Amino acid sequence: MSINEYKYIVRILGNDIPGEKKIISGLTQIKGVGHHFAKTLLNLLKIDHMNNIGYLENEQITNIEKMIKDPMSYLPAWFLNRRKDIETGHDIHIMGSDMELTIRNDIEREKATNSWRGYRHTFGLKVRGQRTRCTGRKEGAVGVKKGGKVLPAKTQDSKSNG
Repeated sequence: MSINEYKYIVRILGNDIPGEKKIISGLTQIKGVGHHFAKTLLNLLKIDHMNNIGYLENEQITNIEKMIKDPMSYLPAWFLNRRKDIETGHDIHIMGSDMELTIRNDIEREKATNSWRGYRHTFGLKVRGQRTRCTGRKEGAVGVKKGGKVLPAKTQDSKSNG
């Protein structure tokens, strides 16, 4: 690894990753790749995860892209982020903008079926059984009126003169 091989920006699957980042944190910038997924991927490829991503060779970058595009051939089905997809029925791993679209479609399907989860999503409440009594308040404090200036208190002298 010489200084000439250093890349200031590495492009992986349409994402520009700064070269000074560590490899694991750089890979987690790709939607659908978490810390555990990135670490497993680097262990399978036998790449040192303590290096900066700018020192990766072109061959290593293509291997990483190949594994991210088709993780089912390298990883078990339980490792994927969408098991038994509702539309296809297959185990898939969703990446990039497809992830946002899929999540939005799932929420809309929940709302359309009038499920309890859809109801909670509709009203902006917690969906997974968390407390709502004391946490998760988005609209500010309850029972406290905000805004406006505090008027000065009237003194006794102004009351007696008027």
